[in-house]
Amino acid sequence: MNEGLMEALNTLEKEKDISKEKLFEAIENSLLTACKNHFGKADNMKVEIDRETGEFHVYAEKEVVKEVEDPVLQISVEDAKKINSKAKAGETVEVEIQSKDFGRIATQNAKNVILQKIREEERNAIFNQYNDKAKKVVTGVVQRYVGRNLSIDLGKADALLSENEQVRSEHLKPNDRVKVYVLEVRMTPKGPRILVSRTHPELVRLLFEEEVTEVRDGTVEIMAIAREAGSRTKIAVWSNDPDVDPVGACVGMNGSRVNAIVDELHGEKIDIINWDDNPGFLIENALSPAKVVFVIADGDEKTAKVVVPDSQLSLAIGKEGQNARLAAKLTGFKIDIKSETQAKDAPGFRLEDYYDEEAEYEDEYEEGAYEGGEYEEGEYVDGEYDDSYEDGDEDAAEDAETVVETEADDE
Repeated sequence: MNEGLMEALNTLEKEKDISKEKLFEAIENSLLTACKNHFGKADNMKVEIDRETGEFHVYAEKEVVKEVEDPVLQISVEDAKKINSKAKAGETVEVEIQSKDFGRIATQNAKNVILQKIREEERNAIFNQYNDKAKKVVTGVVQRYVGRNLSIDLGKADALLSENEQVRSEHLKPNDRVKVYVLEVRMTPKGPRILVSRTHPELVRLLFEEEVTEVRDGTVEIMAIAREAGSRTKIAVWSNDPDVDPVGACVGMNGSRVNAIVDELHGEKIDIINWDDNPGFLIENALSPAKVVFVIADGDEKTAKVVVPDSQLSLAIGKEGQNARLAAKLTGFKIDIKSETQAKDAPGFRLEDYYDEEAEYEDEYEEGAYEGGEYEEGEYVDGEYDDSYEDGDEDAAEDAETVVETEADDE
C-alpha cells in the first residue's frame, strides 16, 4: 500500500506541479481529522510519515492513571506497562492507533480532506505559474465560445478572451492557435481566472520583441505605439546604435520580420516610423506615407498645425480619419491638418505669421557669415538682405536667426 501511495504522490507532483511535502501535510491533516471524527477529539494525537517510504503511524499521547475516566486521554497503569514496562502513574505514553479501525464516515472525511488539499494546491500552482506570465504573450488554442467570450486553452489552465478584447475582424474557430496578451491573473474561489487580450497595443510590442533580435536585446527601442486592432498600427522606433537602422531592423530582409507579425495579427497593417525628439519631425514621420510641407508644433499646449500638398490631404487624414488619428495617439499631439490652398486663408497656418515683420530674408547663412556686426559681400546665401543689416546692425541680425523656413525646405 505504501508503494502505491508513493507512486500516486510522485504522479501528482509531476503532472499537477504540487509539492510532495504539501501532499504529506495533507495526509497528516486528514488522519488527524479522522481521529477527531472517530474519537471526538484529537488534541493529543500526532501523525508521523516517513517521506522516503510513505509509511505512516498515528499516535495518541495518554496519561497513565490508576483509574481511567477518559479513555481518549488516559490509560491504566496495567495497559501502559504493556507498551512500556517501566510506565508509572502520572507519566505519559504514546499509544499507536490503527487507522483501519476508523469508521466509514471518518475515513470518507479524511479522503475529502486530502482531495480538497490537492485541489487547493493545484490551483495555487496554476496561479503562480501564470501570474508570472502577466503582461506577457502566451500561445493558446481556441476551445469554444462561452456566450460571446472565448475560452483559450493555455495548457494547464483556461483563459478568458472577452468580447471587448477580441478583434472584431477576426473570426477565431475552435482549435485555432493564437498568441494572446495576458492582462491579469486573479485568484477566485473557483480557482485562477486568467484574462487575455488580442487588442492590447502591448501585444504588438511583445511580438516585435519575439521576432526582432535588436528589439529583444535593447539595441532598438519601441518608443510609442498607436493601435486600432484589426486595422492598422503605427509604431515609432529608435536605435541606440548609430550603425543600426531601427526601421530596417524591424522590417527585416524583404519584410520577413514585420510580415510574420502581420500574419499573426491576421493581416493588420503596421507602419514603422523613426522616433524623433523634435515633435515637428516626429509628427511629420507619424503622418507617413503622406508628404508634409511644414509643421508648427506647440510643445506646451501639445497642439500642432500641419500643412500638406493639396494632393496629399486625403492621404494624410486617411480613411475615416484613421491616419491622422493614429498619428495623434502616437505623438500625443492634437493635430490640425490643412492643404496648402486651405492654409493660405487660415490664421496660424501661414509661415509669414511666424516671421518677424522686418525680416524679409531667408535664414540660411554660410558658416561665419556674420562677423563683427557686419556682413561681407557674397556671404549671404539665396537672396538679398535688408539694408538695415549693413553697418553693423547686430540687433537686426539676431532677429534674422528667428526665421524658421527656407527655400530648401519648401522644395
